[in-house]
Amino acid sequence: MEAAAGVKYDYRGIVKAGCPTVVTYADDFVALCHTRDQAETVRDRLSVWLKERGLSLNQEKTRIGRIDAGFDFLSFNIRRYCVRGGSKVLTKPSCDALKKIRRRNAQELRTLRGADPAEVIRTLNPIIRGQANYYRPGASKKSFQALDNHLWWHLYKWARRRHPRKPRRWVTARYFGAFHPTRQDRWVFGDRESGAYIHQYAWTKIVRHVPVPGRHSPDDPALAQYWADRRRKRRPPQLAESWERDLRIQRGLCPLCGEPLLYAGRPPNSPTQWETWYRGIRKAIAHKAIVEHGSGRTTRRLVHVHCVRRQPGDRVHDTDQ
Repeated sequence: MEAAAGVKYDYRGIVKAGCPTVVTYADDFVALCHTRDQAETVRDRLSVWLKERGLSLNQEKTRIGRIDAGFDFLSFNIRRYCVRGGSKVLTKPSCDALKKIRRRNAQELRTLRGADPAEVIRTLNPIIRGQANYYRPGASKKSFQALDNHLWWHLYKWARRRHPRKPRRWVTARYFGAFHPTRQDRWVFGDRESGAYIHQYAWTKIVRHVPVPGRHSPDDPALAQYWADRRRKRRPPQLAESWERDLRIQRGLCPLCGEPLLYAGRPPNSPTQWETWYRGIRKAIAHKAIVEHGSGRTTRRLVHVHCVRRQPGDRVHDTDQ
């Protein structure tokens, strides 16, 4: 496809000056061009290239526009903004994506009207973490703050509905406070009995995407080491502090099999996949105290659950609460 569009690389794997750039994901793609004439030429070339393979462009989704006006791609909005001294291209969560997130959170809380606080936290945390991890490569700080404000208001309404005869001060004192052990946020929704709390969108650190050089593909067996190094260097998703500490110590690897702990293949590529990943992580990885065979020394490590089952000679004790 890139050859048909006229994309050319130099010896460093960087697109040559004046050439278009094509970004693809599944059956969607974006061609970034320098002029409108070049964009029309690329569109015509790709139409011919697709027709030879029995495919065609979706005319409803295909359009040519200026990056100053912005466009949506994979739930992100890519747009060039004027700043002091020049311009800057920012990738932000799109307006439609933010509307879907707010609608999803409100719907979940309507479904949980009769549930207890612990159930609300168990349901919402994988959703929040999944959404935040998908959008963390973009300029999402202000969007995360807006989502936190929207979610807080719906959590407050949920608490008021649960105790309709209690005063507002009693409700806020019961369900909101500084639940996070290391943060000073005083309006976090939590459960006083268990100490569990809702994860905030704004707690997720922004981690910029590292571009892949040239035509490097995960399916190329000659580049297996490159992709393994890239996975190892990738900042892990937002997890409990004890998990993040042990992941750094273990360099993200299981001590029993030597394979990556978080995702052996490709990481999740959508908010829904991230949510599913968070829901399944506790079943796939366990925080264990491993009594090493022969020495009797006890170490606390993150391990694959299936690796524990394959180690009959080692005694493993769950240390999670």
